[in-house]
Amino acid sequence: MEKPAVAPKHRQAQLEAFNRLLDILDELREKCPWDRKQTMESLRHLTIEETYELSEAILTGDLPEVKKELGDVMLHLTFYAKIASEQGAFDLADVLNAQCEKLIYRHPHIYGDTSAETEEEVKRNWESLKLKEGNKSVLGGVPSSLPSMVKAMRIQEKARGVGFDWDNRSQVWEKVEEELAEFKAEFDKPELTPEDKVLATQELGDVFFSLVNFARFLDINPEEALEKTNLKFIKRFQYLEEAAARNGTTLQNMTLAEMDAYWNEAKVK
Repeated sequence: MEKPAVAPKHRQAQLEAFNRLLDILDELREKCPWDRKQTMESLRHLTIEETYELSEAILTGDLPEVKKELGDVMLHLTFYAKIASEQGAFDLADVLNAQCEKLIYRHPHIYGDTSAETEEEVKRNWESLKLKEGNKSVLGGVPSSLPSMVKAMRIQEKARGVGFDWDNRSQVWEKVEEELAEFKAEFDKPELTPEDKVLATQELGDVFFSLVNFARFLDINPEEALEKTNLKFIKRFQYLEEAAARNGTTLQNMTLAEMDAYWNEAKVK
């Protein structure tokens, strides 16, 4: 007999821990002035912040921090369900059961008689089912509030799910070069008029979109790649500041050549 994915004893411990969280949240909602005051709207920006903190912990590979941030995000999700139950809209059981039903419905290759042997077939089935659920467009499921780079990636993935895509990455790179040339043509002028800046902005957007597309063909997450570069730059720049302080000076009082020497030290370290 195949071994269960989660041992019964372990599953029981998980259920008990989750039930403990629900009990604590009930008590805080009743007795704590801050918790009692919260609404979905007041929690929203905090949830976004917690999600970004979880993302950073994942990118840096800090598993203890991932555990901490997962707890914060889970608290927020549970809090929303608690508020909704107080309003008589739905409760946590409704949320979880609806999600279970959606997972079963959208995985007919597991719970039904549909065949899907590859990841791409699974994605195509998924998008087809979403259209049957009432979505008027394949792109309708892409939230308008997503950060632009993440949104570009999701748009391209959605389009690929219905077969709208390039055949190979060499075609995509040709598109990148084409967009770069068009961008260069717009900004490579002695002086930019307001109209020139509008056109250059549009062409730069096309460059970014095509680069995201190329990254997708390489199976690289462009948002993750950029964020890792951000973190790397922060580390090196802070080394620069610390090195300047150790030598009794500041960046403002250093030449670019002096800063570059410390920057190269930071790259080595």
